[in-house]
Amino acid sequence: MLIGLLLSLLLSTAPISGNLTNAATPTTVTPVSGLALSQGVQKTVLDNGLTVLTKEVHTAPVVSVQVWYKVGSRNEGKGENGISHQLEHLMFKGTKERPVQFGRLFSALGSQFNAYTSYDETVYFGTVQRDKLEALLTLEADRMENALVGPEQLTSEKRVVISELQGYENSPGYRLSKAVMQAAFPNRAYGLSVGGTKADVEQFTVDQVRNYYQRYYSPENATLVITGDFATEPTLKAVKETFGKVAPRPKQATSSPEAKQVENPANTPVANKAPIVLKQPGSAALLEAVYPLPDIKHPDVPAIDVMDAILTGGRSSRLYQALVESGLASSVSGSAAELLEPGWYEINATAAPGKELTKISQVLQQSLAKLQQQPVTTEELNRAKTQLQASFILSNQDITSQANQLGYNQTIAGDYHFVEKYLAAIAKVTPQDVQRVAKTYLNLDKQTIGFFEPTQADGQQAAGGGSGRTVENFSPGKPVDPAELAKYLPPATSATSSSKQALPEQFTLANGLRVLLLPDHSVPTINLNGQIDAGTEFDGNQKSGLANLTARNLMNGTKTQNALALAKTLEDRGAELDFSASREGVIISGQGISTNLPVLIQTLGDVVQNATFPADQLELTRQRALTSLKVQLDDPQTLARRVFQQAIYPDNHPFHSFPTADTFKSITRDDLVRFYQEHYRPDTTTIALVGDFNPTQVKALLNKTFGKWQVKGKPPTLNLPKVDLPTTLTRLNKAIPGKAEAITYIGYNSISRKDPRFYAAMVLNQILGGDTLSSRLGTEVRDRQGLTYGIYSYFTAGINPGPFFIQMQTAPQDADKAIASTLALLKQVREQGVTEAEFNTAKRSLTNSYPVELANPSDLASTILSNSVFGLSPKEIREYPQRIESVKMSDVQEVIQELIKPENVVIVTAGSPPTVSKGD
Repeated sequence: MLIGLLLSLLLSTAPISGNLTNAATPTTVTPVSGLALSQGVQKTVLDNGLTVLTKEVHTAPVVSVQVWYKVGSRNEGKGENGISHQLEHLMFKGTKERPVQFGRLFSALGSQFNAYTSYDETVYFGTVQRDKLEALLTLEADRMENALVGPEQLTSEKRVVISELQGYENSPGYRLSKAVMQAAFPNRAYGLSVGGTKADVEQFTVDQVRNYYQRYYSPENATLVITGDFATEPTLKAVKETFGKVAPRPKQATSSPEAKQVENPANTPVANKAPIVLKQPGSAALLEAVYPLPDIKHPDVPAIDVMDAILTGGRSSRLYQALVESGLASSVSGSAAELLEPGWYEINATAAPGKELTKISQVLQQSLAKLQQQPVTTEELNRAKTQLQASFILSNQDITSQANQLGYNQTIAGDYHFVEKYLAAIAKVTPQDVQRVAKTYLNLDKQTIGFFEPTQADGQQAAGGGSGRTVENFSPGKPVDPAELAKYLPPATSATSSSKQALPEQFTLANGLRVLLLPDHSVPTINLNGQIDAGTEFDGNQKSGLANLTARNLMNGTKTQNALALAKTLEDRGAELDFSASREGVIISGQGISTNLPVLIQTLGDVVQNATFPADQLELTRQRALTSLKVQLDDPQTLARRVFQQAIYPDNHPFHSFPTADTFKSITRDDLVRFYQEHYRPDTTTIALVGDFNPTQVKALLNKTFGKWQVKGKPPTLNLPKVDLPTTLTRLNKAIPGKAEAITYIGYNSISRKDPRFYAAMVLNQILGGDTLSSRLGTEVRDRQGLTYGIYSYFTAGINPGPFFIQMQTAPQDADKAIASTLALLKQVREQGVTEAEFNTAKRSLTNSYPVELANPSDLASTILSNSVFGLSPKEIREYPQRIESVKMSDVQEVIQELIKPENVVIVTAGSPPTVSKGD
C-alpha cells in the first residue's frame, strides 16, 4: 500500500507538481483548459452526505472507482502519529459481512487496486472491466461501514506496518527528510511522517483505531469518484443501493488538529537556523531545504508552481544548470506541497563525488537570490507554463489518473472544477509575479536546511555472512480455498459486448528499422517506446557500464546541437525523451502533446545517428554514474538483486557483469564511440507509437528522418552459455551499516518469454506470489505471520531465459523464519500441487486484469514494443487472454515439477544483518 510520504504519487497526478521534466513553448503560451477533465462530470450528493462524482469516458471497456476520505496525518493528535495509515491497512482485513482479506476479492475481480495515505487524505482505488463495477461498489460500501477492527487484525497488521516503516528507514533521504520536516514544523502534524513512528504504532489500541474509523470514515467525509465506460443513471442507482445505505456517523466533539488555524507562512518570521547535520552510514551526501508555503487555495499558488518549474523543471532549469551542469551535484529536484493547510516548498540535491554540501548550499542561495532580484525571461516563463500544462495533459491520459485528479480537486481544493481556475491562472502569471513569490517565500530566514553526510567509505558494500543453510523447520498452513472466497464475492453484471483490442500496424523501413503504429485519438498525446539492441549484455566484465554510459550520453550533443539546445528543443514544447540501458537493450521513452510528434521523432533521429559524446559531458555523466553506483550499493534491494544475479549466473555469462567504480573509470570516449557505432543500428531498433497521429503522415516522417541511417554488415550477436541450477541450496548474506530492514531474494535461472511453458508459468505465479494480498506467499508470510510488508514472486522472462525469484522485506530477526516459511511453501506446492479453485481463480484474475492494463496508452505502447522485441506476433496483444484461458491444470502441474526447485535455490539477504542460526 502506497504511502504519500513525500507526496510522490500526489505530486505526480495533481496540478501542483514540481520536479517536472516536461517543458514549455519558446514564445507565447496558449492556455490549456481544464474543461476536458471536468466536462461531463456529474456531481451528486446523497442523503447521507456522500459526494459522488461520475464521468463517462468510453475509450476502453474499463471503469475506475475511488473513495477519497478527508483524513490523513494532519488529523492525528499526540500519540496518534501513523493511525491514519494503520487504519488504511486494516481496511483490507475484511468486514463483518465478508471476514476475508479484501485483496483476494479485488484480485478475483481482476482489479488493479491499491490505497495510500497522505497528509490530508486516505484513498482507496480500483480499476476493473466494466461488468465488475457494481461488485467494486458493493465492496467499497461494505468496508466504509463494517470494517473489522479487532485484536487479531490489529496485532498482525501492526507488524506489517512496522516492517514498512523500518523499510523507509533504510533510505538516508527519508531519514534526512524526517529530521528537516520535524525542525521546520515542530508544532504541526505536517512535520511528522505520514506513516507514523514505530513507538506510536506499537501502542495503538483496538478502541483507539476503532474510534478513529468511526469518526472519519463517514459518508459526509468522503468523495466517491467513478470514471470510465459506464452509463450514469443506472450507476447512480447502484451507488444509492450500496453507499446510500451507509449511515452517517454521529458527530463527536473533538479538538483534533484540523480545527487549528495556521498563519500564512509569509507573515510568520522564523529564526535563522543552523543546518541540521546527520552523520550516519550511507552513500552519497544529500541536501534538503524547506520553505513554508500557503495553502492550496491561496492566489499565489500558480505563480509558486511556475517558479518551481523555472528552478527545477528539466535540464534547462536554473538549478540543474547551476548545480548539475557545473559538476557540483549529481541531481537536483524541487516540489511544492500546497495542501489543506499551509504547506512547503522543498529542494533536494545529491552531491557529486568529492563536492561539499556547503558549496552546494551557497550556489543554491545565489540562484534563489538572483530569482528574487531580477525578473525571469519571457523564454523561461513560457517554458515553465508549458511544463505545467503539458504535465497536466500527459498525467491524465487514462481513466484512473482522471479519477485521481477529480478526487484530489474535490477533496483538497474543495471543488472538482479547481483545475480550470488553476490552469487559467497559470496562463496569467507574469515575470513580476514569479519575482514576488520568490521574495515572499524563498527567504533565508524562513529556510530549514539539512545535510546528510555519509560515514560509510565510498559506498563499499560491507562484508557479512557467508554461505549456509537455513535450519528452521516450518509447516505452512493450508492454502486459502478460492471456492470459500467466492461466497463473499459480489456478482458481476452481464458484460456488454466490447470491441476487440485494436492491433498495431507493423512495417519495416528499407534499412531494417521496425515500426509499430497504433492510432488513438481519445487524448491529444503521443507515447513513444523503443528499444535498440545495445544493452548491458554487450559490456563484458572489463568494461561493465559501457552500455549505460553510452545511453546516458546520447542527449549530450549531436553534430548540430549541444546538450542545452537539445534539452530546450524538447522542453520548450512540453515533450520528453529518455534513454536507459537495460540488460537486453537500450529503452527509449518519449512523451508529448500530439502536435509535437515531429520534434520528438526528429530529435530521436538526430541523437541515434549523430551523437558526438563531448568529453566534458562524458566526465559529468561518469561522476553521476559513480554517485548512482554508491547509492545502489547502499540500497538493500538493489544490492541484493546484484548479488543474487551474480550468484546464479557464471562469470562468463553477460547477465553476471555489473559496473564497478573501476570499470566506470576505465571507460574512455573512444570506447563510447566504438560501442555506439557497432550497436546503434537501424536493423536492431524497434519503435512503437501509440497516440493521436495520422499513420500516413507518420510513415513519411519516419522515412525522412531515419531513411539515411545506414550500416554495413550484420549486427553483433551473443552466444549465451547454458546456465545450470545450483546443485544445492546456497545462502549469502550482505550486511550494510545503518539499515533497519533486510531484503531477501530467493530463486534461480528459469525461462524465456517464448518458452512454450510461459503461460502456464504465469498462472502458477499468480497463485504463488503474483499479489502480496491474495497469493499463497502473501497469505502465509504476510497475512498469517505478519513477517513482511510485501512478498512477491516473478518469472522475469525476456529474449533470453531470466531468473525466477521471490522477493521480500523483513525485520532482520524475522528473515530466517520468513525464508523457512517460503521454502516450506515451495515444497508444499511441489508435493501437493495447486487446487482446481486456485487454478480457475488465477486464470480469471489474469484475463480480467489484462484489459485494465491496456487502458493506459503508455502501458499499451510498452506492451506492443515488448511483444515485438520478444519475437511475438502483433496479434499477441489481442490473443494473450485466450492463451491464458487455454492453459490446462495438467500444464500447471507439469510446470511446477519442471520449474519449482526449492532444494536448488540461491538465497541472498542484504541490509540489516539477518539473525542466522549457529549451525549456518
